[in-house]
Amino acid sequence: MEPIKKIRLSDSVINAIKKKIAKDNFQPGDKFYSENELSRQLQVSRSSIREAIRILEATGYVTVKQGKGIFVTDFDSQNLKPFISWLKSNEQHIFDHFEIRLIIEPKAAAIAAQKADTDDIRKIEEVLAEFDLHAERKEITEIIKTDRIFHRLIAKSTKNSTLYVLINSLTTSLPKGWISSLHTPGRIDKTTHEHRDILKAITAKDNEGAEGAMIRHLENALSDIKAHMGSVPH
Repeated sequence: MEPIKKIRLSDSVINAIKKKIAKDNFQPGDKFYSENELSRQLQVSRSSIREAIRILEATGYVTVKQGKGIFVTDFDSQNLKPFISWLKSNEQHIFDHFEIRLIIEPKAAAIAAQKADTDDIRKIEEVLAEFDLHAERKEITEIIKTDRIFHRLIAKSTKNSTLYVLINSLTTSLPKGWISSLHTPGRIDKTTHEHRDILKAITAKDNEGAEGAMIRHLENALSDIKAHMGSVPH
């Protein structure tokens, strides 16, 4: 198989894995290739493979069984149940994710409003423009990536290296929160507006406004996830 082009790598990896499931005639219940084997065949890093597998698990294409490997599932693109099931099976992880972010990120936004300089604002504006472009193209993995960068840039603009390291760690070590939120119907459009509200307050050096906007952003995301969990009956 030809190496994957570097343009929009994450989405390319997901599409390549979907094609490989079909082309290599994997059936529901079959054990799929390992991360190492996929990395070798597709000639991309294991981290790119791992990210793609997380998305594919959340959306019902594969199941990852600890210590056993990756297995193909019976996917129905018209059925929301795989994602609902994934949400419910990861419920505590997702709630923990938002609990810790609600403790840390609103204060980070408030500090950013006090300390962000012109260059910080420019970088945040640029990543929001990228987010909007990926949202228009429905490039979900790139949307998730730019969302993480947005939150990291806010942390960096606080000029507090410890806070930046902490939030940077959250964006990389707790992927289920970002996956769960940005796969929820309607959340991407809401996120676009909520991000703009946060940036507007930071630009205006309104620390209370920035803190409040971040709280609303995170609470709205969590509320949408909870509502989606109960949207499809068993």
